[in-house]
Amino acid sequence: MQANGIVGNAPRRFKRTAVPGASANAVDLVKRVFGPGTIEVNRLWCGDISFIRTWEGWLYLATVIDVASRRVVGWAIADHMRTELVADALKMALDRRRPGPGLIFHSDRDCQYTSQEFTALLDRNKIVQSLSRPGQCWDNAVVESFFATLKCELVHRHAWPTRVRARSAIFEFIKAWYNRSRLHSSLGYLSPSDYERRQSILDFTTEEAA
Repeated sequence: MQANGIVGNAPRRFKRTAVPGASANAVDLVKRVFGPGTIEVNRLWCGDISFIRTWEGWLYLATVIDVASRRVVGWAIADHMRTELVADALKMALDRRRPGPGLIFHSDRDCQYTSQEFTALLDRNKIVQSLSRPGQCWDNAVVESFFATLKCELVHRHAWPTRVRARSAIFEFIKAWYNRSRLHSSLGYLSPSDYERRQSILDFTTEEAA
């Protein structure tokens, strides 16, 4: 790298802004078993919230990721961290993927995910809730890895004068780059889209057009 003038792009330190919610009945059903091949597409999703600093103030991103393929199947961006942010991300994923009953949704114990509004949304769609153990960020390693990639490859490389500009860039990063083109070592160096296509599980024409 030194001989070719290449400089590594290291991630910045993690900063936690979410607020833990009250204790919930759900337990960790995943036990850090995240490897592709251990579960089918649309059987285990994970979600979390991250933040992006703009000159206009904070912007918050909630994502839903299919653990089997590492595809970001739903997301929502807003200037707040209310429960509707994570609910909107899940609703997007449900509308795009239409999973059958028994899907597991895994997240940390932040108040948005343990709220009555969000748990009711899970119940209406026959989704089983799984929650990480308190203070164990690696219990949700798939979504933490995505956020680290987003920050390292996009967010920390630019200044963001407006929320609109940041929102547009994040949308393009997820839809055009991360899901369709970025290679993942855990997927045998395939993109999430190519991995799912090889599994012949989804109607990819509809999915790619969404």
